Amino acid sequence: MSRISNIYYKLNVLVLITLIYFANTAVAVPSAWEAQFPKTDFSKTTINFEEIVSGGPPRDGIPSIDQPKFSSLAITKLDHEENWNSPVVSLYHNNEFKIYPLSILMWHEIVNDTIDGFPITVTYCPLCNTSIVFKRKFDNVILDFGTTGKLRHSDLIMYDRQTETWWQQFSGKGLIGKYAGQQLDIVASRLESLKSSLDRAKKLNIEPLILDTTLNRSYGKNPYAKYDSSSFPFLYKGDYNLNIAPMEYVVYFADHAITLNHLKENKEIIMDNYIINWSAGMSSALDTPIITLGRDIGQVIVQQKQDVNLIDIPYTLTFAFALNAFRPDIKIIF
Repeated sequence: MSRISNIYYKLNVLVLITLIYFANTAVAVPSAWEAQFPKTDFSKTTINFEEIVSGGPPRDGIPSIDQPKFSSLAITKLDHEENWNSPVVSLYHNNEFKIYPLSILMWHEIVNDTIDGFPITVTYCPLCNTSIVFKRKFDNVILDFGTTGKLRHSDLIMYDRQTETWWQQFSGKGLIGKYAGQQLDIVASRLESLKSSLDRAKKLNIEPLILDTTLNRSYGKNPYAKYDSSSFPFLYKGDYNLNIAPMEYVVYFADHAITLNHLKENKEIIMDNYIINWSAGMSSALDTPIITLGRDIGQVIVQQKQDVNLIDIPYTLTFAFALNAFRPDIKIIF
C-alpha cells in the first residue's frame, strides 16, 4: 500500500469510527414520547432531546380551552373593584375586543380561539411569564394547539393536533416534527390590568368580551406563590451568564430588551422607531397565592411609529433567564 493510499485508508477508518460513535451516543427518542405522540416525526428535530424535561403533567394534562366561552363584565366574577389590577391578555382586531384573564390562563396555558373570524391561539407560560398570541393558520391549515407536558429551558412546549409537531411557546418555532424549523406568526397583544383593558375598550367604543368558564378549577389562585421573587427558575436546564438576576422582569420586543425596573424608572423610553411606556396598576400573577393580591409590577405598552400613527407591536414581559436561553444575542438595557 502506497503512503497516500495508507493516509486515505486511515482517514476513512477515522470517519467510520466517528460516525459509529455518534450513532451509538445519540439520544434516543423516549418510548413514552412516541406512545403519547404517535404522529410526531421525531426524525425531524432542531434541538437535542436532552434539552427537554418533563413538567409533571402528561400530554394535555394541562388542558387547553378549545371552545372558549365569553361573557360581559357584569356576568363574570371580575365585576368588583378588587379585581381591577388583575393581569389580563387583551386583544383588539377590527371591531372585536377580547380579554383573557391570567387567572384562567394560569390553569390552561392555551386558548384556541378566533377574533373577528381570524384564527388565533392565546398562550401563557407561568414559568417564563410569557403571554404570546399566535396565528393558528399555518401552511394553509388551521392548527389546534395543546400542551405536551414538556418544558425546554423552563418554557412550555406546545404541539399542534394536526401534525403533532412540537413548538416552543417563547419563540413560536417548530422544534420536532413536520414543521421543525418553521415559525408561527405572532399577533400583537397587551399584558395589562383588567381596568386598563376595560378603559381601552371604552375609548374604542367596543363592548369587550371576557373569557369565562364554568369548569371546576382554582381560578384566581397562583400555584407558583413567590415564584417571581425566587432566586432561580423552576426546572431550568441551561446556562446563565448575565450580570442581572435570572428572575428579573424584562420587556422583550423586536430584537430589543429592557429591564422592567429600568423602564419603571424612566416611565417612557424611545428607541429607534419604538415607544415603550410603563404605568402602575397591574398585579403580578406570580407573587401571592391570590393573584389579585399580588404586588403592583405595572404594565407595559410597546408601540411603533408609522407616519403619524402609533401601532401596537408584539412584545412579552418575561424573565431574564428566558431571554438569555432563547435570545442570548440580545443585549438587555438595565
